[in-house]
Amino acid sequence: MKIRTILALGALILNSTTIMAQEKVKQTAGRDQLGEFAPKFAELNDDVLFGEVWSRTDKLSLRDRSLVTITSLISQGITDSSLTYHLQSAKQNGITRTEISEILTHLSFYAGWPKAWAAFRLAKEVWQDDTQGTDAKAAFQREMIFPIGKPNSAFAKYFIGNSYLAPVSTEQVPVFNVTFEPGCRNNWHIHRAKSGGGQMLIGVAGTGWYQEEGKPAVKILPGTVIHIPANVKHWHGASADSWFAHLAFEVPGEETANEWLEPVDDEAYSKLK
Repeated sequence: MKIRTILALGALILNSTTIMAQEKVKQTAGRDQLGEFAPKFAELNDDVLFGEVWSRTDKLSLRDRSLVTITSLISQGITDSSLTYHLQSAKQNGITRTEISEILTHLSFYAGWPKAWAAFRLAKEVWQDDTQGTDAKAAFQREMIFPIGKPNSAFAKYFIGNSYLAPVSTEQVPVFNVTFEPGCRNNWHIHRAKSGGGQMLIGVAGTGWYQEEGKPAVKILPGTVIHIPANVKHWHGASADSWFAHLAFEVPGEETANEWLEPVDDEAYSKLK
């Protein structure tokens, strides 16, 4: 195993396989990997960082210490095996798949979008087993870190096909993950606003379409960013042969309202390639 310089909070492999809240954390990886080369560093890592600091569970829980640690690592742009280890520890310490998705989404606005993207790739692998099932929906869920959520029943009458809605964040800027089954799309609609307003979409998984009235449809892939001005007629949804999900950001504005219009024409939709 390669010896890696520990840049933040001794990100080494934890020796004990189960950490109970009231047990002292036992760590030997420092001595195992660096004992002969840097004995003092190994001692500080094993006995002080993990043996004392991480073991102060009467002051701060292991779950909270994991949250602080992964936030620190991502903020510094450390998205190597050390972050993977601490994400694994965070999962072991009780942070759920939905929570890590929310944590990284929130963190992206403070630490930076590229850092969050890099962290999401690692988190997706760590929480991979939390999504079970063999059907198409379960398989699609395993492609992305954000949850599919619940059926979008409240707006079903404005969609052709089935869609799902999962709130990712309701603070600062409302963010929702919207998932479309193959062939599903919403009706033409307009985000009305006296000033400001509009919407921004970011492709998460699968393949989708966005179209403004009078313009050609634009394909949406993972990472594609779509800026939708206020008072512009448009629609968006999945391609005919692919599940699709995008994040939807509502842009603040004055006197905002959503105006739903007619469905997207089947013939026009079927010609999209």
